[in-house]
Amino acid sequence: MGYTIAQKIIKEHLVSGEMVAGQEIGLKIDQTLTQDATGTMAYLQFEAMGVKRVKTELSVAYIDHNTLQAGFENADDHRYIQTVTKKHGVRFSRPGNGICHQVHLERFAVPGKTLIGSDSHTPTAGGIGMLAMGAGGLDVAVAMGGGTYYITMPKMIRVNLISKLGDYVGAKDIILEVLRTLSVKGGVGAIVEYAGEGVKTLSVPQRATITNMGAELGATTSIFPSDEVTRAFLAAEGRESDFVALASDSDAEYDAEYTVNLSELQPLAACPHSPDNVKPVSELQGKKINQVCIGSCTNSSMLDMLTVAAMLKGKTVHPDVSLSISPGSKQVYTMLARCGALADLISAGARILECACGPCIGMGFSPQSAGVSLRTFNRNFLARSGTADANVYLVSPETAAASAIAGVFTDPTTLGQAPKIEMPTSFLVDDNLVELPVKAEDADEVTVERGPNIKPIPVGKEPAKDLQCSLILKVGDDITTDHIMPAGAKILPYRSNVPKLSEYCFTVCDPTFPERAKAAGGGLILGGSNYGQGSSREHAALVPLYLGVKGVIAKSFARIHVANLINFGIVPMTLENPDDYEKLTQGDELEIQGFAAAIKEKDEAFVENKRTGEKVKVKLTLSPRQREILLAGGRLNYTKKNG
Repeated sequence: MGYTIAQKIIKEHLVSGEMVAGQEIGLKIDQTLTQDATGTMAYLQFEAMGVKRVKTELSVAYIDHNTLQAGFENADDHRYIQTVTKKHGVRFSRPGNGICHQVHLERFAVPGKTLIGSDSHTPTAGGIGMLAMGAGGLDVAVAMGGGTYYITMPKMIRVNLISKLGDYVGAKDIILEVLRTLSVKGGVGAIVEYAGEGVKTLSVPQRATITNMGAELGATTSIFPSDEVTRAFLAAEGRESDFVALASDSDAEYDAEYTVNLSELQPLAACPHSPDNVKPVSELQGKKINQVCIGSCTNSSMLDMLTVAAMLKGKTVHPDVSLSISPGSKQVYTMLARCGALADLISAGARILECACGPCIGMGFSPQSAGVSLRTFNRNFLARSGTADANVYLVSPETAAASAIAGVFTDPTTLGQAPKIEMPTSFLVDDNLVELPVKAEDADEVTVERGPNIKPIPVGKEPAKDLQCSLILKVGDDITTDHIMPAGAKILPYRSNVPKLSEYCFTVCDPTFPERAKAAGGGLILGGSNYGQGSSREHAALVPLYLGVKGVIAKSFARIHVANLINFGIVPMTLENPDDYEKLTQGDELEIQGFAAAIKEKDEAFVENKRTGEKVKVKLTLSPRQREILLAGGRLNYTKKNG
């Protein structure tokens, strides 16, 4: 049997385990990336390990999330990251250089290499043939220190792309179609590989749009072949020497296969409040809109920006619409200015934001009350935009531009022939905003600067012999990390301050949760299916740890979040019978006898409801390594103990 592209890369980087789906494997990591909303914790954890110098081939710290500086907190965090990376061997991408995934794709991603990043959209680099995965900050810190990255060996899903896209239909429409087919749970435990003749018709930025939103499938990652299109992109970036051809073997086997006929696709939109709630734009035609946001790590490439500029040229944004545009990188921004496309955007009435995540994470540009916002972003979770009652739709840049002009949802295919976009054969290469670290022998001369908002990391404790506590929160299906630990301009500045951050934990679901959790001295949480989907933010585990959460019972978990729970000593337990969810009520007193013993060596435990006397069976799906981490009270304790 032959290998898929992902299996070939895994085989080359395998440190431990066997390539059998469902078994835990350990991988050598070539590159890491962090961003500032998760990076502070990652570097605090790296420092706690006592490793003097990163051991990866390349590690880059990006400042792209917390760029709205309404107080000292964000600026202090940036200064900490700038100095700690200079000391320990990490490159530092300064504010203004761009969004981590766009810049990494342009300047650092390499086909056939492994990358993990403390951001769930790290799979963007799969568009260039890299095995790129989102991870918690602690996992990234361990990898920077030369440690192994552990995942469950994924299944393989193949998506065959045939034919080619029609006018005004974009790569965003491809991934929305895949989401409509597979759902936000459809990629859980799998790697999605794109193949077929249609692949050759897609540029690397288009491929990256698709792999970026593969995170919304719940997939471990997504990946494209590395072919002549890849070579041309790398050559245009002055990096042709990084090219390696990669393709799956003809006799590779897949656990599932799907086909998307690109010529039959039409413009699509993900409706509130989930990326898989997809409808054709034609069904929404004429619906009044208030806001359009173009950019984010999903759709901020030169190709996207030139497409929008061509559609807006000589036109004016509708007076009832506020349009923002965020170029993805300094490279894109500068080239737009030099070719005149930026002037076309400004003349049309677009508000040009900096090269950062911005509105995608609720960092400014929130919609009006009950507003309808069309965004080229990757997530439209409830309240993520910063406006609790807003209705956010995810669309392509083509649909966004057409609708911004009309003031209503507009199917761009009704506009006639699309403008022809000529992509440059070479990109402007200027890495002047990427600071290099000092040499190892000069590291002692660098002083790491810490602001007063940076607080110590909570550390877990060894589990109790018998667990007795209350069920302090019961939530439903598809609880996201935005539910658990919201983002936004008001909250993100406290990402380095867990005690302050705890005041906002789960407040989207229950405003009283932080106060109740403290009063109860912690307890257990009950969730539905796909608990913890979305971001890689480890704060969604760190903050519950600080509030005393001992474990989470759920019907099923998202991959990155369950790893973060284990890393911080919170025990993930899966209901053997999903119907038992109804047997537990918020406020119930619960008991698990032999809790520590079950973690150590059992695959199941029984949760007794003291109110009813009923027992609910839960599964402990843990590897031997994960059991040891939980018994130590988390990975920091485990690492200190085991070296």
